[in-house]
Amino acid sequence: MSRPLTREALRLLPKAELHTHLDGCLRPATLLELSAEAGVPLSARTPAEVADLMLVRHARNLDEYLERYINTVRALQSRAALTRVARELMEDAEADGIRYIEIRFCPALHTPGVSLEEALEAVLEGMRNGTGRIRGQIIACGLRTLPPSTSLAIARAAARYRDHGVVAFDLAGSEAGHPPGPHAEAFRAARDAGLRITCHAGEAAGAQSVREALDVCGAERIGHGVRLGEDPALQEEVRTRGVPLEVCLTSNLHTHTVTDLAAHPAIGYAAAGVPITLNTDSRLMDRTTLTDEYWIAHTVLGLDAATIARIARNGFAHAFLPDDARRALLAEVTPAIEAMA
Repeated sequence: MSRPLTREALRLLPKAELHTHLDGCLRPATLLELSAEAGVPLSARTPAEVADLMLVRHARNLDEYLERYINTVRALQSRAALTRVARELMEDAEADGIRYIEIRFCPALHTPGVSLEEALEAVLEGMRNGTGRIRGQIIACGLRTLPPSTSLAIARAAARYRDHGVVAFDLAGSEAGHPPGPHAEAFRAARDAGLRITCHAGEAAGAQSVREALDVCGAERIGHGVRLGEDPALQEEVRTRGVPLEVCLTSNLHTHTVTDLAAHPAIGYAAAGVPITLNTDSRLMDRTTLTDEYWIAHTVLGLDAATIARIARNGFAHAFLPDDARRALLAEVTPAIEAMA
């Protein structure tokens, strides 16, 4: 029988973070300082007020949730700002028990201040400066609402850094009414260059969005995938193919994708054998940590220690790493994960 878990045990559990947005993970004090430096002050004067300002409580949908990102993107229009935030996120992740992290962001949102390449370099520099025991890589994101030509430019820029810490390409942003088809060329360019593929899907749109992510984008992982179960045949295909879902529990509540965490479909997906991972999505907007997400999975969703351990292992098993590196990392963390189960 699995033993009871404590929050501290979950913090110490080796974890992989596969779905977190750089511009959703600023420290409140940092956002306050960077906003002042950029000449775009916030309607908040202290870090505590910034934390309250940025926390999403009553969004009716994903688009309203994404409006909070206006504040963070405005503050991240310099190389120094991007480097600082990446470094601090690595430090925060390590304190959270994370041993491997893939940080995603859309470099085109920062090009008024820097080029696509400079944005990638800045974040890579910050990640290197913030490392201790943690290893990190970048997922470059296109946005559904930006021109397909911009997605293609991002994919090509990311490909030039494939051997320097950029590992994958993603499509994020407003999902409903913005299918990925127009961005297919960007995904082809990314795949041809050897980048791995993930795609936001099944969050603000239904199971058909997951189908498009698989068939149009060539997704190897699905960002969120909450509504996968609307198509049982597709869910079975995802299970059979072993395509993991990047589940973000608190974020799904705040985007109104689910209305009750205790009834989150991740419970059923895990029970049905669909591989799931747990992730923060946006630490600032959701006021969460990966430890918090695991604690919610245990105390609210009712997942026992053995299931939690399996999910933790999934994070490493589905990391976008070369096979040898992934096996080595799994061998390193597995004893601690198994000890918890």
